[in-house]
Amino acid sequence: MQLLVIVFDNPDFHGQIRRELGSIMEKGIIRLIDLLFVWKDENGSIRYMEASQLDEKERMRFGAVVGGLLGFGAGGVEGAKIGMEEGALAAAQENYGITEEDILEVTDAIPEGTAAAVLIIEHLWAKQLKQAIKDAGGVLVSQGMLTPELLALVGQELAEAVTFAEEEQKSHEAAAAV
Repeated sequence: MQLLVIVFDNPDFHGQIRRELGSIMEKGIIRLIDLLFVWKDENGSIRYMEASQLDEKERMRFGAVVGGLLGFGAGGVEGAKIGMEEGALAAAQENYGITEEDILEVTDAIPEGTAAAVLIIEHLWAKQLKQAIKDAGGVLVSQGMLTPELLALVGQELAEAVTFAEEEQKSHEAAAAV
């Protein structure tokens, strides 16, 4: 699963995000675990919308599993039992990913006239790849997202390094010729 937090400085929504999410969910690429859109107008008034693809049974199972894992990490086996119960209870209250406290944090963090989106998605396309990696004895040790902006920055730094190396090479050749 992946958590995404997106801020919109000048929100201009026309349904394009909803349509694209719908398209990739229909294709079975992702499953929407939880989505929160928050809008704060110029007066500081808040509106928000939540959505999920999980049905009630999945919410309960998801809440129990996540709660159990968090509880285990915090308090071992006993913590896992408590976490599973609390996770299932939270899921029953349709709080299965993004909590009331999360909503308050997001609304406090964004300035007036802006919006934010918090998504928890499951990458369905990755399930078989994950299993193949596991079957081959592989273990995930790191992951991250490469954005076009990051790649452009890396490319710019690489170009500067190549230019520097070429200039150094020419300088050494000129010195050797003397």
